[in-house]
Amino acid sequence: MSDLFQDNIEKTPSRRKKVLLPFPVNKPYDYIIPDEFEAQDGEYVLAPLGNRSSYGVIWGEGSSDLKSSKLKPLYSIYTLPPLPQSHRDFIDWVAHYTCSDLGSVLKMTLSVPSAFETQKPLIAYVFDSELPENISVKQQQVLDVAKDGVARRASELAQQSGVTAGVIKTLADKKILKKIEVYDAPPCQNPNVCHDTVELFEAQKEAGDKLVKATQTQKFTPFLLDGVTGAGKTEVYFEAVAEAIRQDKQVLILMPEIALSNAFIERFTVRFGCAPALWHSSVSAAKRRSIWRGVAMGQCKVVVGARSALFLPFHDLGLIVVDEEHDSSYKQEEGVIYHARDMAVVRAHLEKIPIVLVSATPSLETIHNVHEGRYQHLVLPSRFGGATLPDIHLIDLRKDKPERQAFLSPVLIDAVRTALENKTQALLFLNRRGYAPLTLCRTCGYRFECPRCTAWLVEHKRNSKLHCHHCGYMLPVPEKCPECEDMDSLAPCGPGVERIYEEISQIFPDARLMSLSSDVARDHETLCQALDDIIHYKCDIIIGTQILAKGHHFPNLSCVGVVDADLGLHGGDLRAAERSYQLLHQVAGRAGREKGNNGSVYLQSYQPESRVIEALASGDRELFLEVESEERQKAHMPPYSRLVGIIVKSLDEDKMKDFVRELAKKAPYSEGRLQTYGPVPAPIYRIRGFYRTRFLIHADKDTHVQKTVLDWMKSVKCPSHIKIQIDIDPQSFL
Repeated sequence: MSDLFQDNIEKTPSRRKKVLLPFPVNKPYDYIIPDEFEAQDGEYVLAPLGNRSSYGVIWGEGSSDLKSSKLKPLYSIYTLPPLPQSHRDFIDWVAHYTCSDLGSVLKMTLSVPSAFETQKPLIAYVFDSELPENISVKQQQVLDVAKDGVARRASELAQQSGVTAGVIKTLADKKILKKIEVYDAPPCQNPNVCHDTVELFEAQKEAGDKLVKATQTQKFTPFLLDGVTGAGKTEVYFEAVAEAIRQDKQVLILMPEIALSNAFIERFTVRFGCAPALWHSSVSAAKRRSIWRGVAMGQCKVVVGARSALFLPFHDLGLIVVDEEHDSSYKQEEGVIYHARDMAVVRAHLEKIPIVLVSATPSLETIHNVHEGRYQHLVLPSRFGGATLPDIHLIDLRKDKPERQAFLSPVLIDAVRTALENKTQALLFLNRRGYAPLTLCRTCGYRFECPRCTAWLVEHKRNSKLHCHHCGYMLPVPEKCPECEDMDSLAPCGPGVERIYEEISQIFPDARLMSLSSDVARDHETLCQALDDIIHYKCDIIIGTQILAKGHHFPNLSCVGVVDADLGLHGGDLRAAERSYQLLHQVAGRAGREKGNNGSVYLQSYQPESRVIEALASGDRELFLEVESEERQKAHMPPYSRLVGIIVKSLDEDKMKDFVRELAKKAPYSEGRLQTYGPVPAPIYRIRGFYRTRFLIHADKDTHVQKTVLDWMKSVKCPSHIKIQIDIDPQSFL
């Protein structure tokens, strides 16, 4: 490999280093450093491991008492900048805090093994001669683009020219275009901080100046940038991004994955003259490799990504932004269980840099940190550019009842009709996928349940199947009841977005409709295209789930109808009311974001007197947060205490119960400081065939719960058929 220093095994090794490998191990292993290598801590290496090899990172001086003859020499050291000490400290911290294996956390950083392999060249095309005669119109289109002499790949050249790849091939065969080998350059290497600056209004400028000053000083300074929907928060933190770029620093902007839309990328591109490096689950393997290396070498200046971007190996990080900081998708529930927002604050502290948490509906934990003086609070009280906040209307479904077998009240239907007459758009929001959440037999009462999960099957009309949203199990909708065999007795119960789509299409048959949920937008590109269609007014009525709620700017949207504002208010979840408020507030914030397009929001509810609905209607967010905070404090719940969830699962129910009984006998307890609750079956007792039991540790804020949990787990031998998940600061209790 051209990028490696190959070792010479014949030479006598003389030095030792510890190497951490990306496997579920809790300590690094000792290796010999051959004499011809200059090795320092943080270097990326290729190390022997049994009868194979593995990438790893040098983690410090070796301390093994084994003889050198017992240790293996490293194969190679890569010519990449070492992983910074601050990042290695971050990995140590995350592993300790989440009770995870050190190597498992490192694996999230070494997430692109191909980044260590020699890059293969790409074939590009250039035109560097005289324009030929007797060429077709399409060939001329290609040459008009290529005449600038810039090397482009065939797909890129074809797209920019508006032709097919066959035209490019023909020009190459005629030697009019010349093939050359190029290497894929990392994105966002030279953003221009002066490309297209925006004039900020007074509150924006004041907040932006504080962020710029903190970025200049390069000290750990956490901010909450708190502003109503449409207040221009993005333009404010762009000021800090620009300052970090001026200092030749790198910037990480974390966003919920579904909010990584083309609209944000376009805003960034307009502001800085180039697109950011985009990191999310749909990025191709080749692009991930390019970005990972670009980040490690300090070439990628700005990365915009989902939660996993937090573990990228930044060479010189100068600023972190967590947009929509309240969003529950920042919590990773599998593998290493962590909350990206909280870990981002830790990383900023270790890097000694500022961090900006951004939200129109901040989490109670973040607001608590503001009140405790840990975070600086920057407030944008009004919408940008003279746009006004939407009017909120409550629809009491006990009075304004929908028609039989329908779910939209006459008031909401009239509001949608008014929007269409005014040549504006309407959004109907229901956070429930599919056609109906439950299908039952009217004759015998049989309900369709997933055979692998404790969950009802959801009917989807688009493919005429019943789906499990937990494991993916599917069943064709039968013609008769499998229990009593009665024909035509199956009835869908309750609405999903598909059912609302069906209802609204009957009321407005001439309207252009769009249904948008994760069932429809299965990849990032499809979602971005759908959002662009909304922005460019290619539809009149949008029916969608929470995929539409976060961060999007729809300039022509004037009417938002929440079909079931009560959904999510209950269920025993500690944060049910807070999440419902945040989600509904974010949905409402999509309306009337342009000056002159006054928005209206309609909340359909059977409980209009609930504090969440009243808070939304009154616009009094502070009152809601005050009440929610008081209730948490009285109950001694986070952020005024600590919680740890322990989930025990197994494919064998009886063996799981036996193990749980043994574990319960040694459950930790400390009078007045720590209490263990459980074991109890998880609310969703079975998922993907695994039976699940939960414990919950409730402790004082200053209790070192990690040591308590690990000591408890070590007290009982865990069989191989049992899996244990430790969830520090749980967000979900399912």
